[in-house]
Amino acid sequence: MTVTIVGSQLGDEGKGGIVDVYGDAVDVVVRYQGGDNAGHTVVYEGDEYKLSLVPSGAVRGKIGVLGNGCVVNPNTLFEELDALSKRGLSPDVRVAERAHVILPYHRIIDGMEEDVKSDDDLAAGTTGRGIGPTYEDKAGRRGVRIGDLLDPETLRDRLEYVVPQKRALVEDVYGIELGGDVDAEAFDIDALFETYRGFGERIEREGMAVNCGELLQRRLDAGDEIMFEGAQGTSIDIDHGIYPYVTSSNPTAGGAAVGTGVGPSVVGRGEVIGIVKAYLSRVGTGPLPTELGSVDGQTPENGGRPGESELATFIRDKGGEYGTVTGRPRRVGWLDMPMLRHAARANGFTGLAINHIDVLAGLDEVRVGHSYVLDGEELLSMPATTEKWGDCEAEFRTFDGWDDVDWSAVAAEGYDAIPQNARTYLDYVADELDTPIYVVGVGPGREETIIVESPF
Repeated sequence: MTVTIVGSQLGDEGKGGIVDVYGDAVDVVVRYQGGDNAGHTVVYEGDEYKLSLVPSGAVRGKIGVLGNGCVVNPNTLFEELDALSKRGLSPDVRVAERAHVILPYHRIIDGMEEDVKSDDDLAAGTTGRGIGPTYEDKAGRRGVRIGDLLDPETLRDRLEYVVPQKRALVEDVYGIELGGDVDAEAFDIDALFETYRGFGERIEREGMAVNCGELLQRRLDAGDEIMFEGAQGTSIDIDHGIYPYVTSSNPTAGGAAVGTGVGPSVVGRGEVIGIVKAYLSRVGTGPLPTELGSVDGQTPENGGRPGESELATFIRDKGGEYGTVTGRPRRVGWLDMPMLRHAARANGFTGLAINHIDVLAGLDEVRVGHSYVLDGEELLSMPATTEKWGDCEAEFRTFDGWDDVDWSAVAAEGYDAIPQNARTYLDYVADELDTPIYVVGVGPGREETIIVESPF
């Protein structure tokens, strides 16, 4: 069977930890979209593993696959694999031949485009890792794929077609001279060919390149358990998110089929688990109706709640709300139920994993954005356009807070040991989404996770 792990909010919900928790029962973990902008953290026996590209199942020794829906920076991939090997792990990672490759010019152009967009308040708050420009080249049919790295003649042809276009974009459109602050080798066909053919040789030597859909179907036919691991979250999905403040791929459950080569019915017959952070966090610009405090350069003008900056700092510091990849402070806010209802519909959740209820412990009261008001009308789900979402006012419900307890002891005892007020809060979320709770996270480690129900 299959289990698909989906972020239900804006990313940073703790997906990697849930993949790790269920990892014993899994044979293969597959990333189906995104690139090394993901930032998944796995904690086991006090050791922290920060992964931006390698599937989170690597910590448990499972086969990891980067599907065709991913964009892959080979340099990042091999750095992560080598780092895991030095820590005593033996990661087994395969890469879809149809996955697209991030090249140095993608990263450079990403930064240039974000600077231009920031002048018009359209910046998406990207990590600057070339994700968006790589997906643009994919859609424009000028991309380089993993399979191309294995064939010198094809690789040379692809580079000779696309690199002059990129050089002209930088020099003629942005008016920037190569060299100095801009690495000229990033736009040099010969230099790129030599480096990326070298990556292709290692991929070939280590048997990493696969036909993703065929591989997964064979494993399913053999009775293997497969987990699809999404990156980012539903509300920054390119189609279903807060456009244009979105990522460049589909983190929603439908992306698991398109991004791996298995049929939609395969994903649909399995479980889809929505990962929920007990509050809201975000790196990037755009509206955030339940935001507490504000973050310079990210919170829109007249946005946030500056009067509650002390509360925002408490949550941010206690929850470690700083980007895994970038280190940037995340914006934080109360849980947004219209956002979660939108995610439940778009993904078809069969279960929920709710993380970080320990972060809210110690507060006298905890609030939830239960609905929005827009032009005098109550909305229970997100409007279709980001502009209307920005005009929404959150309507809150208030819950009594819960004490900060020994969460390790709570995890050891199980769900009933969770403080009653926290369970009331959890039950509210499950009832509103009409979806059972499978997991509750009360700390960063595998041993601080309460498994209520297993999807396997």
